[in-house]
Amino acid sequence: MAHLLSVATASPPFVFRQSDVAKAASTIFSDRYDDFERLSRVFETSGIVTRRAVRPMEWYAQPLGWPERTAAYIEGGEALFIEAASKALAAANLTAAEVDTVVTVTSTGVATPSLEARVATRMGFRSDVGRVPVFGLGCAGGVSGVSIAARLAAARPGTNVLLVVVELCTLSFRLDELTKANIVATALFGDGAAACVLRAGDGGLAAIEASGEHTWPDTLDIMGWSVDPQGFGVIFAQAIPPFARENVGPAVKGILARSGHKMSDVDRFICHPGGRKVVSALEGALGLTPGSLDHERDVLESYGNMSAPTVLFVLERVIQQGLPDCSVLNAMGPGFTSSCVVLRKAA
Repeated sequence: MAHLLSVATASPPFVFRQSDVAKAASTIFSDRYDDFERLSRVFETSGIVTRRAVRPMEWYAQPLGWPERTAAYIEGGEALFIEAASKALAAANLTAAEVDTVVTVTSTGVATPSLEARVATRMGFRSDVGRVPVFGLGCAGGVSGVSIAARLAAARPGTNVLLVVVELCTLSFRLDELTKANIVATALFGDGAAACVLRAGDGGLAAIEASGEHTWPDTLDIMGWSVDPQGFGVIFAQAIPPFARENVGPAVKGILARSGHKMSDVDRFICHPGGRKVVSALEGALGLTPGSLDHERDVLESYGNMSAPTVLFVLERVIQQGLPDCSVLNAMGPGFTSSCVVLRKAA
């Protein structure tokens, strides 16, 4: 069974206050988009106070295409990869030369060679390190990434697997998209990275007891990217909070049942906070007392929705407070999919 040895996070240098983003968005959109004033309430109701970004705010007000966005993705992504990975390795008392497999999860930029290859020399990875770049999991990527890394670790006992999750969601900001989805994304998204080290055997923080996914049919339009000459454009074609409230509970119950677990076995759900309404919907869907997902709300307030790494920011806080005996990581992402990982606190 794979064990989680460490979790670490990293944030880019530019801090955006939500009030400042709202003012900038008003300047950019209000004269061109009649529905902006009505939609702008999302900046106040999102539950976000600050976010981080790889570029200063004025950079995003320029006309941008793939070359500019990709350059920012590579530069910012490399820096965040190195910081998060280095912190996770240090916490696990390992060096980069002791890493046998690197799993890199991202959905907000395209780079070939992928990020782990670009930073390999600076990190100090061995020339025979295994590379597993994973693209397209969106907000579910942090949880699914832990599941993938755990299976790789369990398949080769004694080897060290480094998972690095990097998302630069702000690079999807669009001046040309006069849509509700773009305004909501402008109010929610931030940049960040997280990393974990996993190894089969005893010790560490927790055992990866089980994992699973549930993908609902005919839901491709709920969340994702559109791709055009300007870059990625966000897709939010259905309201996610009501969907989560109605569907996540049965899906998670089914995932747990397949590994012999019950909802009542779980001491703490550790969820991806996609937004304030999503957090409240998850509490209802999972039968939790309102306010139970406190770390989720705190992370959302301070960092916004960073997509895949956000749930690992929450996990880091739960670990610092004291990991309960049985906890479940949960996140939803494009597909539309719910992903879960069951953690059992190490003795």
